[in-house]
Amino acid sequence: MDLYKKADRKFRLEIEGLRAVASILVAVYHIWLGNVSGGVDVFFVVAGFLITTSLLGRYERSGKIDFSGFILRLMKRLFPAAFTVLFITGIACIIWLPEVRWAQTVQELLAAALYFENWQLAINSVDYLAQNNEASPFQHFWAMSLQGQFYIIWPLLLFITILLARFIFKKQVRPVFFGTLIVVFFISFGYSIYMTDVNQPWAYFDTFTRVWEFSAGGLLALLIANIKVNKSLSFVLSWLGLIGLVSCGLVLQVSTVFPGYAALWPVLSAIFILIAGNQGGKYSAYGLLSSKPLIAFGGISYGFYLWHWPILIFYFLITGNETASLVEGLLIMVLSAILAYVTTEFVEKPIRNRKSLNVKWKTATVAVLFLLPVLVLSGFWSQTIAKQQNQLADMVNEEDYPGAAVTAFAETSAETDEPVVPTPVQARNDQPDLYADGCHQAIGETEVIECIYGETENPEYTVALVGGSHSAHWLPALQGFAEEEKIQINSYTKSGCRFSTEEFDAEDCTDWNTNLMDVILELDPDLVFTTADVTQHQEVPDGYVEAWEILEEHDIQVFAVRDNPRFTFDVPSCVEENGPDSIECAVEQEEILPAEAPWDQLENPPANVHYADFTDRFCEDGSCKAVVGNVLVYTDSHHITATYSSTLAPFVRDELVPLLK
Repeated sequence: MDLYKKADRKFRLEIEGLRAVASILVAVYHIWLGNVSGGVDVFFVVAGFLITTSLLGRYERSGKIDFSGFILRLMKRLFPAAFTVLFITGIACIIWLPEVRWAQTVQELLAAALYFENWQLAINSVDYLAQNNEASPFQHFWAMSLQGQFYIIWPLLLFITILLARFIFKKQVRPVFFGTLIVVFFISFGYSIYMTDVNQPWAYFDTFTRVWEFSAGGLLALLIANIKVNKSLSFVLSWLGLIGLVSCGLVLQVSTVFPGYAALWPVLSAIFILIAGNQGGKYSAYGLLSSKPLIAFGGISYGFYLWHWPILIFYFLITGNETASLVEGLLIMVLSAILAYVTTEFVEKPIRNRKSLNVKWKTATVAVLFLLPVLVLSGFWSQTIAKQQNQLADMVNEEDYPGAAVTAFAETSAETDEPVVPTPVQARNDQPDLYADGCHQAIGETEVIECIYGETENPEYTVALVGGSHSAHWLPALQGFAEEEKIQINSYTKSGCRFSTEEFDAEDCTDWNTNLMDVILELDPDLVFTTADVTQHQEVPDGYVEAWEILEEHDIQVFAVRDNPRFTFDVPSCVEENGPDSIECAVEQEEILPAEAPWDQLENPPANVHYADFTDRFCEDGSCKAVVGNVLVYTDSHHITATYSSTLAPFVRDELVPLLK
């Protein structure tokens, strides 16, 4: 193998066709199958192949890496279309998107503009509360963000390789770069397999679980001149690659097993097509990939990818449909293609082909001019949301916002002209203090985080708040009387992990609960506050009872509260769309709660457990409402707003304080 041998510099028609097929597959799977296809993995391989060829070729011709020039050239090629789509989509979001989704969406707009959308989605993928967020019109920019990060990593990797070649190995750069890419490939591939097994939602968006795919393209770029295959083998490889690419998403559940070893499927499919090239004859897949329609579509494939997702999201939003018919899906694709053509021909190409803009400062100016409107839009939008959030505390008063009090006291009235609080747009962030304080442990972590609230100077009693998010949202209710009753609240909560001895599917929950029990026994609180059941279950889990029995052995009392009703739809969105008093946002109690409380089915409940059922504070006359006492009850479909939780304080106090005294 002669790594000094360079591949012929030529325009490879099959790459344009490959891009076209990959982008069409991405859209088809998004629109009709509700799945992902593996098409973006092809983009990563092709990017690795082309950028490795370009960077190394420029270095070998000029003897230097023009990093700033390289980045600015990419900006001139990528920014016009990307930021045009971002700006227009941002305006459309303000016009059509429900305000309840604004906070999440503007975060993703900014993340997409600054090329870290993949990390934003990775963080959301392990944020239990963020899992209820609807897909934003900017979500597909995760792949663009990851690719943008690759464009920064690769020149740096080549620079490190040059230093190694000159001062350590005393060799030419090309073979050393080959060795570097081999190392990067195996480290990234190993990490990808590990992280996909441990935390697949995070792994899907993690840059470092994907670097091996770029490395695969880079290694092929270095080897391609040495790979000679005969016509028959090229024919087989070309069709094997194309059929493999098209079938990947049908055979594999890409959204749940990728990247990891499963991503070898689309990666190898792309590599087979690139190796076969045009050597397989006119009946090979090259004949199809190099056809004029696919080459033409390949020229607008970047714009097509950028446009298809927001158009699909707004189609669902405006029509209220959850799926698209064949005709509707085709119309979405046609509209995406038209917008892609217009964006490419009238925005991207005039700037990319304008030679007068090849001066670095002019290129930088153009990049800033496209970026600036999106940043300004994001800033004003974020400021509007923040202003609405800050108004929440000033709006609440007992007379106009009795909350849960209207369910118990006849003299309490919710008749007022004041707006509902929190407003739907405020609801998402109307969370207990422990979230902002960093006291709620994340998915995947096992360390028990302790935060202390209430009376912290001279407490007479200690209450441990333990469990998952459905325990955490009772903190404001406890804070409502903690200082007056001289109660110290020690919070120990974790996303998706209930207080139980059961063996969870997620090992981190099992380990966290083991650690939590040790912490509780050492603390020896006067009372442990936790949930008594899970709304959608018909019985109290055995693991709950076993945990309570362990506490009973150590003479620790438990205050177990029945889980709150869980709706089947996003409550704030319903209230924003239909109004606070709409019957559309109310659900019959029997539809969402077991007829008999799971606690009542326990034959021998532990004697140390005091059971509390506050269902009547959520549901009246057999109906569970979205707004009670002019206060919005839920942040999503099942988590209680901090504002409503605080109105539950008197009821919790009446049952909890006598136990302490």
